[in-house]
Amino acid sequence: MEILPYLKGLVDARKSPVVICDAESRIVFMNKFAVGKYEKYGGEKMIGQLLMNYCSIEDYSKVSMLVEWFKESKDNNIVFSHHESDTNGDVYIVAIRDQNDEFIGFASAHEQRTPETSEPYHVD
Repeated sequence: MEILPYLKGLVDARKSPVVICDAESRIVFMNKFAVGKYEKYGGEKMIGQLLMNYCSIEDYSKVSMLVEWFKESKDNNIVFSHHESDTNGDVYIVAIRDQNDEFIGFASAHEQRTPETSEPYHVD
């Protein structure tokens, strides 16, 4: 059974941006939320481009240091990046590893602190 469509569907259903880059910091995937959030930078056209084209030199330097840290050990897998006060969410940078635990890329992961207010199992 092909699991990739299920994983893509799961990531696309998130209400927060997910941007995945390869080991060279090239954007290889953006979920639907990220495409919309980053439309002013080109949205879907960002896929295939280097991340450094869309962030400050300081931020890219930090990402580059993280990539090297991820490569140093298979145990180096997640780092807190920053807090976004407008969404009350924390952003992490997460290593992506292949079936042999080799570093192949990284992704942003957003975790919201604001509790959900809708009723459990309520559908619109």
